Amino acid sequence: MELTRKLEILADAAKYDASCASSGAARKDSRDGKGIGSTGGMGICHSYTPDGRCVSLLKVLLTNACLYDCHYCINRRSSNVQRARFTPEEVVQLTLDFYKRNYIEGLFLSSGIVRSADFTMEQVIEVARQLREVHHFRGYIHLKTIPEASQELIEKAGRYADRISINVELPTQEGLDKLAPEKNLANTKQAMGGIRAKIEETVSARKEASQIRNAPRAKAPVFATGQSTQMIVGADESSDALVLARADELYRDYRLRRVYYSGFSPIPEPSVLLPIKPPPLVREHRLYQADWLLRFYGFDVGELLPREDPNLDLELDPKLAWALRNRPLFPVDINRAPRELLWRIPGLGTVNVERIVAARRHSRLRLIDLQRMRVSLKKVLPFIIAADHTPRVAVLEAANLRHRFLPAPRQLELNFNAPPPATPQDALMALSGQL
Repeated sequence: MELTRKLEILADAAKYDASCASSGAARKDSRDGKGIGSTGGMGICHSYTPDGRCVSLLKVLLTNACLYDCHYCINRRSSNVQRARFTPEEVVQLTLDFYKRNYIEGLFLSSGIVRSADFTMEQVIEVARQLREVHHFRGYIHLKTIPEASQELIEKAGRYADRISINVELPTQEGLDKLAPEKNLANTKQAMGGIRAKIEETVSARKEASQIRNAPRAKAPVFATGQSTQMIVGADESSDALVLARADELYRDYRLRRVYYSGFSPIPEPSVLLPIKPPPLVREHRLYQADWLLRFYGFDVGELLPREDPNLDLELDPKLAWALRNRPLFPVDINRAPRELLWRIPGLGTVNVERIVAARRHSRLRLIDLQRMRVSLKKVLPFIIAADHTPRVAVLEAANLRHRFLPAPRQLELNFNAPPPATPQDALMALSGQL
């Protein structure tokens, strides 16, 4: 098979994996002082995947042949798709050629499982090894690891990659038993725990090395800067509460950098166990918003999703939905309230909260001050007290307050019914319609 045809097949097969962001890494040195590429900087040309995502990584599978039979995966063993397979040398050459043409800033490499988990992992590592040691490539490398592979191989992958990831896929073992019977959540957690320990060990060793004057840079240990994972949303019956609870556990126990949420996308010749339709696109968006609140705003899963309502409100963002359920806590005096309470005001982000905390030391803040900070007054006015503003009690108690914040009917139609954009032009047209 020609290389271009392989690339067409294996790049398309990789598009379903969302956990490919290039961030949080810096690889500035090489042992001989030479090398090509960088994990930072500008001037990278971006390309678009068929579903409209803008990426600047060569995102491919080593092969789409697989021993596993995960029902939601187009590359599963029983799927009737054309198979292809790169050699490690072919992936290396493609990466270097694309990088030198300024098409990409790095490589995201995953693979189906062939022969065994260890054999596949060895092939993936060989690509990264050749790039780093033979060609002195210092660009970004993200390797998708296999939880069933040996811990030694996973640690070896971490020495060559800037970031590594292991996909959880579904939030519960029950869901995996039904849709991905070869996968085990306990194995995935064990592999994540080993990666976390190695990352922490490397960070500690680097700190010790930095405290020693004139310490040779070559002695500083090299390992991936972090790990991430992906969960598929809508393939099984898991509620948003289950998805976010699993994400919260992974952040706390394994120090993951990101959990990516990927809405289930129907595949050709689907399994009878899968839903007929994908979930609304806005559900994936709401999960990312809730994820942000868990990580940076001091919320917990129980606050965002009470037991009696385990799914996020698709019409309102999670912080606004929480505020409407907890109206007795409002209005909040922006000139007196602690930072943690300001974080919970709809329409205020962490940056503007810091601006408010800094500015109120010098004078009492008025609405004009919030406007200068580019705060959306329409959203915050019912929930705040300022030097020249106190909302009427009737506003907070009004039964129709929720309707005040609902998006326009056209926006709701886009959120719930629009298919994913197929091209960059379609994406821009959809965005202009929303604005």
